[in-house]
Amino acid sequence: MSISTRFSSPGGDSIPKNFEKTAKARYMVGQGTQQDVFRAQTEISRVLQRLAILELQGISLRAEINRILRRPSTDLLGIPGEIQVTPLEHGPAELQALVEQTAPLLRAQVKGVERGEKAIALARREYFPDFELSALGLRNETMHRDGYQVMLSVRVPLYYATKQRYGVKEAVAGKGAAVQDWWAIKQELSARVQDNLARTQRAEELVKLLSDALIPQARLTLASAQASYAVGKVDFLTLLNSLLTLQDNEIELHGEMTEHEKALARLEEIIGERP
Repeated sequence: MSISTRFSSPGGDSIPKNFEKTAKARYMVGQGTQQDVFRAQTEISRVLQRLAILELQGISLRAEINRILRRPSTDLLGIPGEIQVTPLEHGPAELQALVEQTAPLLRAQVKGVERGEKAIALARREYFPDFELSALGLRNETMHRDGYQVMLSVRVPLYYATKQRYGVKEAVAGKGAAVQDWWAIKQELSARVQDNLARTQRAEELVKLLSDALIPQARLTLASAQASYAVGKVDFLTLLNSLLTLQDNEIELHGEMTEHEKALARLEEIIGERP
């Protein structure tokens, strides 16, 4: 499944302000209560409080991003674009194959196994004696002739076979430990791939459900509640609940889109390329 969704939310506190205007208008003609006006004003204050908190969080996040980029903490990052759901380029089987092929952690462990194999080969060479061949030029002054002396020396290891056997065993054990580490890391990375893949699929399904069904339905419910409240068919609490339901759905949509992209980033970290 692949989804590419753009999201735009109603601007700021405009809806609560419209509620306040409607409540005041109904109160002025004797059809509403002053309590409705106060509730609308309270909701406006809550929205302003939430915006202030988000603004402070944005300043902290900007400083953290600048720290990672090694830039001054007060540097501006620009206005972020709309969140988009990035589709997966590989299926589950392909992602698992990429773990063995391109995962940086696993490739580093493969080097350790290769070093273990070389250590075994070197240890086994210790069983063989060292041969050294040397040649030396000679001058016979009595016969006035030049000649050469060739020497072959053989160095046999002390405690032959015993010391070498332990060396080979140690090298084999080292390679075995490297193989076990490789297997453990492979299993861990495979499990992490499955976990993050499940998170992306879950987020995709929820984003589709929220954007295609729940949010449009909540907007229609809010519009109906606004019209009904204006003519006195529903109370203010029903209108306010419709707004809160829409806001909760929109916040959940943003959260699921963010979780989707974070899971993709973790997959990219594991396999070493875009998933």
